[in-house]
Amino acid sequence: MSRRAGDRILFLRASRDIEFVKQHGRRLSTACFNLLVCKTEGGTSRVGIIVGRRFGIAVRRNRVKRLFRELTRQIRNDLTSNHALLVFPKRDALTLPFQELNGLWRATLRRQGLLGRREA
Repeated sequence: MSRRAGDRILFLRASRDIEFVKQHGRRLSTACFNLLVCKTEGGTSRVGIIVGRRFGIAVRRNRVKRLFRELTRQIRNDLTSNHALLVFPKRDALTLPFQELNGLWRATLRRQGLLGRREA
């Protein structure tokens, strides 16, 4: 499986960036994930996905990370700029069908003003 070209700038990976969002972000909670949103000066919006060992075995942790990476790729062009997001998936995210999780993800971001006008 090859990486997509824009993934490097789309996702938060550096621990200093993740720690900044943890300290300065505002928390939102849904049934399937918690979200920290922080205003940044970077220009583009970036998303980090945090899954700890408490979530379950490695297969489940990796699966939920793949799900949220795909959700993020689908809204890549709709995200408003200058934000950093940290997603903390909950176990219920794996039990929900992808389309429902996608709807919840988009609705949460739209409510927070993080999605632009162009929606697919």
